[in-house]
Amino acid sequence: MEKPGDDEKLTVPLLEPKPATYKHQEDDDAEEDEVGSVRRRVVEENKKLWVVAGPSICARFSSFGVTVISQAFIGHIGATELAAYALVSTVLMRFSNGILLGMASALETLCGQSYGAKQYHMLGIYLQRSWLVLFCCAVILLPVYIFTTPLLIALGQDPEISAVAGTISLWYIPVMFSYIWAFTLQMYLQAQSKNMIVTYLAFLNLGIHLFLS
Repeated sequence: MEKPGDDEKLTVPLLEPKPATYKHQEDDDAEEDEVGSVRRRVVEENKKLWVVAGPSICARFSSFGVTVISQAFIGHIGATELAAYALVSTVLMRFSNGILLGMASALETLCGQSYGAKQYHMLGIYLQRSWLVLFCCAVILLPVYIFTTPLLIALGQDPEISAVAGTISLWYIPVMFSYIWAFTLQMYLQAQSKNMIVTYLAFLNLGIHLFLS
């Protein structure tokens, strides 16, 4: 049998409804927490990104700084020398730079996979193999530097500028071969997240070049 007052107990809610002001306040707090969480994630991702990209940007900046400094000092010698240097640096060096850097980029993938799989012995093997491959590519590009003058004349360039460019290109042969070790070691270190070493060496190179210029 139902006791008196049971109907009243059944109609009483278990939880008292919260006022509308409390509900709005909780919604606002949840929205603020979500916005704060997004901001924190953006800041954290930016920090991680700049840890990897920052040193690479600085290294690339210093490497281009070497070209700018050389061009600035050669400009004081004469217009012909400046035109010849600009021709060599923007055509020959960029051409060989693109090929060698593209070949060396494969090393970053291979070393990254080996480092992630903890096969550390493969890092050195891939590095040495890349030296051989890039050396062969540099040898193939060598005739372009040796016969720069006749090639430029055949393309319609001024003979005087072509002659000076041919002399400059011969001096750039060691620079082209230095790219073999510069690019491969850069990829080798970046695969192990040792980017600061590349940055320090790049700025050291820029300082020495500025002093010698």
